[in-house]
Amino acid sequence: MAQVHPSSVVEPGATLGEGVRIGPFCTVGADVVLGDGCELISHVAVAGRTTIGPRAKIFPFASVGHQPQDLKYHGEPSVLTIGADCTIREGVTMNPGTEGGGLATTVGDRCTFLAGSHVAHDCKVGNQVIFSNNVMLAGHCSVGDFAILGGGAAVHQFCRIGAHAFIGGLSGVENDVIPYGIAIGNRAHLAGLNIVGLKRRGFSREVIHDIRRAYRLLFADEGTLQERVEDVAGEFATHPVVHEILDFIREGGNRSICTPRDAHEG
Repeated sequence: MAQVHPSSVVEPGATLGEGVRIGPFCTVGADVVLGDGCELISHVAVAGRTTIGPRAKIFPFASVGHQPQDLKYHGEPSVLTIGADCTIREGVTMNPGTEGGGLATTVGDRCTFLAGSHVAHDCKVGNQVIFSNNVMLAGHCSVGDFAILGGGAAVHQFCRIGAHAFIGGLSGVENDVIPYGIAIGNRAHLAGLNIVGLKRRGFSREVIHDIRRAYRLLFADEGTLQERVEDVAGEFATHPVVHEILDFIREGGNRSICTPRDAHEG
């Protein structure tokens, strides 16, 4: 059912779905599951308790499922789960979870990871996320659906990147980025809303106008952020998109919320 090049090694116990194609000089571990139609082009190493969904395409020299880069890891039975229709380009590295993070790293469907990007242990990556070249996602991070991370961006451990957010290239992100936000710089600051992304994904002019107004209110100078969140919640009581941003802020995490740069800063 699967096509395996004679130079590749597939350990006994590996599960290969219908139509899997494994090119030359690949290695597939005993606990790996490759879904129907997966393709490993060449020189791909898939190890550990890794499950890859249907129709994933993995390019040369990707390392998927090997031991986490965490000195606290001591061989616990953690997993890496990757969804359907993902593209994993050259030199990408993805690690399974650790005991300190729930023993699981997960990646959603239809994600694209360009050359040299990295998904560390215990991360949660949503659906249709794009990592440009050399993006570095540290451990315990979460990335929402449709987020885009520009080339060379680095995300601090335990950070949250909201759905539909955009991270500029070479940004150093050390705080949580709200859904629909744009973060740029080192260290990154909030630089507005991802209007281009919203338009491309079919958000109406009225919804975009409401998000803009909510954004201005949330990051005004008056009051505390908590007070402004409650004010915006009252004004947009029945607006699901605005409440997605508010819920993200209320949920909180290990990092602070990324905010706009002070007007008095250079």
